[in-house]
Amino acid sequence: MQGWSKSRIELPETVIMDILSKLPVKSLIRFRCVSKPWCSSFQTPHFISKHHHNNLKNSNLNLLLKRCHGNTRNDIHYFSSLSTEKGKKFSVKENIHLPFFENCWFAPIVSGPCNGLLCLHDHDKVALWNPSTREFKVLPKSSVQSHPSLDFTSYGCLGFGFDSTTDDYKVVRFVTNYFKEDEEGGDLGDWNHQVELYSVKSDSWKEISVPDVQPYDSPLFNNYINGFYYWPATGDTDYLILAFDMANEKFSTLPLPEFGGALADYYLKLLDFNGSLGAIVYPREGTEKSFDLWVMNGSWTREFSIESVPGVERPLGFWKNGELFLEGSNNELVLFDPATLEVKNVGIHAHPGTMQLIAYVESLIPINGRSEHEERIIRYPAGDTSDRY
Repeated sequence: MQGWSKSRIELPETVIMDILSKLPVKSLIRFRCVSKPWCSSFQTPHFISKHHHNNLKNSNLNLLLKRCHGNTRNDIHYFSSLSTEKGKKFSVKENIHLPFFENCWFAPIVSGPCNGLLCLHDHDKVALWNPSTREFKVLPKSSVQSHPSLDFTSYGCLGFGFDSTTDDYKVVRFVTNYFKEDEEGGDLGDWNHQVELYSVKSDSWKEISVPDVQPYDSPLFNNYINGFYYWPATGDTDYLILAFDMANEKFSTLPLPEFGGALADYYLKLLDFNGSLGAIVYPREGTEKSFDLWVMNGSWTREFSIESVPGVERPLGFWKNGELFLEGSNNELVLFDPATLEVKNVGIHAHPGTMQLIAYVESLIPINGRSEHEERIIRYPAGDTSDRY
């Protein structure tokens, strides 16, 4: 056709960035080499925030499963990335091995996610991990000054969260210091509690005030909710909940829900339930479990109850449409649908008590760390682990 010529339509830069903010992190990392302006734009706080909020709005959840196949130091804990695509039925996409946490008993305990970031820890080892950008940051050793007569230090509960007032990520951990015996003076060894706080911005630790109550228990779910981290805790005479405000760096306490039982007979696990503090309560004994979910909205209210689920041990996390992941009595991952009361076996196994499920949305947030390759983190395709784990 005469007079016709091809023309290229130029989209405004704001429209292009809006389109790109809806793409997966893997695609954005690939597109960094398209142009320097694109690469720079992907690193701006505005783009990072927009990309993260798009994933939240669309519930683009990813699943990691921490697991192990034994209970000795020779049995390596690792992460399995599970498919969330329709029809894939949570099949394993790849298995991820973190050498930094080898030769640790729990290797590692996971706190988070917080805006797509995870905090991993075991004893004095602490690291931050962005599994989307594959960035890994080993936290420095504590710079808090210790007493000359210190014998050894044990590391207890840890929390990880975000301070929105300073745009900073923080780690708070509880330590107990044990001191040497004074043989000449005849004094027995003493001990004290200490709380240390790490800031990503300063890349350093500092000491903060110790609360009057002591937290306990490792998190089964994400205990960071809207600027606060929560632990179950013990006071002088009772059990309660300890909260830490990431912004003002202060502790406070909340009561436990009055669920009508005793903690000697029931587990009580804290969790983030749709942006509110929740507590799931279930019996310690038996393989036919019931689950009560309590939610804090000014006061505790029971949100719902799930009665008599056979052949399960413990909850691992909620999924879309109210479904609940559970650890089955045969050490397999199962999914319970409260609408149909159906229990589906996902087909993934682990040693009893080693599974921890982490649901997170992708994030571009930098943590000033190193690449997984530099940290010798290895991702094996599914089915390529028989000789390694």
